[in-house]
Amino acid sequence: MQTQHAVAWLDHREAKVFFFNRETTESLKLATTLAHHQIHNKAGTIDGKRAPEDQSFYHDIVTALQPAKEWLIVGPGSAKDELAKHIRDRHLNDRIVGVEPADHPTEAQIVAHARSFFHAADRMLP
Repeated sequence: MQTQHAVAWLDHREAKVFFFNRETTESLKLATTLAHHQIHNKAGTIDGKRAPEDQSFYHDIVTALQPAKEWLIVGPGSAKDELAKHIRDRHLNDRIVGVEPADHPTEAQIVAHARSFFHAADRMLP
């Protein structure tokens, strides 16, 4: 679906990407290929370091977002910020319109929030 706007909700295990316009919505789900594990520091671990980010997962999300011109990234925790950093490191940051926290909303709530966000963002353009 060729659209102006897309929203990606993600955590460290899965991502939901929605392309939408005023009338229609199309969705896509992606999952990390790594086994689930906590990414924060754990007391008592041998090295005490964070688990590495799944760069291929972030790359898959960016590839999925390509048909849209403007992207909103939402989600709980640090995954949304890591994805935004991944995108900025690859010089695609002109497509990111916003990065916002969102716990675990329903798919309808994600799309409703994104529509509201882009409606407000579009009104601010000249």
